[in-house]
Amino acid sequence: MKLEVENGSFSYTKNKMVFKEINFALGKGQVLSILGQNGIGKTTLLKCLTGILPWSSGQIRIDGKVASGKLQFKDIAYVPQAKGNAFPFTVLDMVCMGRTKMLHFYSMPSDKDWDISMQCLERLGLKGLENRLCTELSGGQLQLVYIARALASKPKLLLLDEPEAHLDFKNQRHIMCLIAELAQSGEISCIINTHHPESALEFSDLTLILGQKEYVFGKTSTIMSEDNIRRFFHIDSRIIDLSDRNIDKKAFVFI
Repeated sequence: MKLEVENGSFSYTKNKMVFKEINFALGKGQVLSILGQNGIGKTTLLKCLTGILPWSSGQIRIDGKVASGKLQFKDIAYVPQAKGNAFPFTVLDMVCMGRTKMLHFYSMPSDKDWDISMQCLERLGLKGLENRLCTELSGGQLQLVYIARALASKPKLLLLDEPEAHLDFKNQRHIMCLIAELAQSGEISCIINTHHPESALEFSDLTLILGQKEYVFGKTSTIMSEDNIRRFFHIDSRIIDLSDRNIDKKAFVFI
């Protein structure tokens, strides 16, 4: 799926824009990270992309067609920031809800739907928890369940709002590696809101950094720079090349 945002703007009130005339594009199999300070509009942007919130102006195109209504939702899965679940669904039931849009009215999930749901649980390392109630899970476990539910819908575009929240270091890396694997295989494109510059630097093809009255967008290798971290977050940092240690990656150090 190719996603293009053209002059996207949003405002809750007439006198205060959350963001204005944002333009970016995401190709098939690419990962885009969105960074910015708290309250800058990252979650609002994702909600505009899904149609939960209407653009104040501008539009998005999906595979060259202006997106609205069913077209906008058809191949997109959205995982919001993890919050507690008030209903005692089992983990497997929760994940199978991701198959709902494939079902006809009044129809029940088929064996195929249950099998796909189990496969998603296994992929997220949740095998053995399928009969647990979601109300009994930790915040990190519930976050993984929500991601499994999104993957069960077989999306072409996956939107994740701070997917690393509530997860330990091992599961943070597991999720990011899985997203990169899915994108590289061409299964999905992905947009991630994150507070982890190092994740964007390592896993993202593209990066968008939102500021109060400006933004930057482009290849991660260009956008994730020491200058941009200082410009948008007002903090000094250094990017360290670890290739001399036979590690093919770079890392941020904040000073």
